[in-house]
Amino acid sequence: MRGYRAIKYTLFICCYVFWVVSAVLTAVGTYAKIAKEKDVVDTLTLDPALLLIVIGSLMFLVTFLGCFGALRNVACLLRTFLGILVVVLLLQVAAGIVGFLFTDMVMERTEVLMMKAIVRYREDRDLENAIDFIQKKFQCCGVEGYKDWSHNVYFECSDTNPSLEACGVPFSCCVRLQNQTVLNTMCGYGMQRLDEDPAAQDVFTIGCLEKIVSWAKNNLLLVGGLTGGLLLLEVCMIGLAAAQISRINRVQQLRRENAARSSAQRKESYWLPAFTDFNDE
Repeated sequence: MRGYRAIKYTLFICCYVFWVVSAVLTAVGTYAKIAKEKDVVDTLTLDPALLLIVIGSLMFLVTFLGCFGALRNVACLLRTFLGILVVVLLLQVAAGIVGFLFTDMVMERTEVLMMKAIVRYREDRDLENAIDFIQKKFQCCGVEGYKDWSHNVYFECSDTNPSLEACGVPFSCCVRLQNQTVLNTMCGYGMQRLDEDPAAQDVFTIGCLEKIVSWAKNNLLLVGGLTGGLLLLEVCMIGLAAAQISRINRVQQLRRENAARSSAQRKESYWLPAFTDFNDE
């Protein structure tokens, strides 16, 4: 009995933690979506707010099935939760295998997606903040280089571009000095007119795709540990759900057997055997 309670409440606590996290993600995404303008980017791949809402809502639904099913011993909900986790796990493994076998294709698709994000810069505040964060974090600029920002209408380097930021790059590309306390948001102006070596004095010139791939290769243990930890957690939750379902089925089977036995005993008490011996004493 204690083992069953340990399985039950361990599964419930794991699902509850993810349930709370999913609720927070959904709330943050909803708030960001409401706060922004109506005519901004609304595609799933390029809208961080919409992406948070979708991921948070799916996690909320799945983890709710696990929480309620584990707490109330509802086998059908646990089976649904178990099936969804198995599908998610298989999709993750398949994505990893495809990414390993078709690295060039994945890199091309990633480059196209990142270039679309650069084109959409300034159209969505959340997307703009995400790009600025990546460029600051990895000390990079653009996808393949700092001149990729010519694909954006505001930073396009041409004589006909009336934008004040023409031929420039966002301030997140700028190299910050150690003792710098005031952020110079105009440091990227006109940097696309310079060659790579002169521009490298003020802005990062290496693309973010190369920097991210380099960071992943240099931190294989960290990336592998996080990925393996996530997969291991999913496998543990699958095992806990399967164990609880098995225990619930066993208890239900014992109850049916006991009910059938009790019913047979009641029938025997209603009808006497045909050749029963009665003592008239």
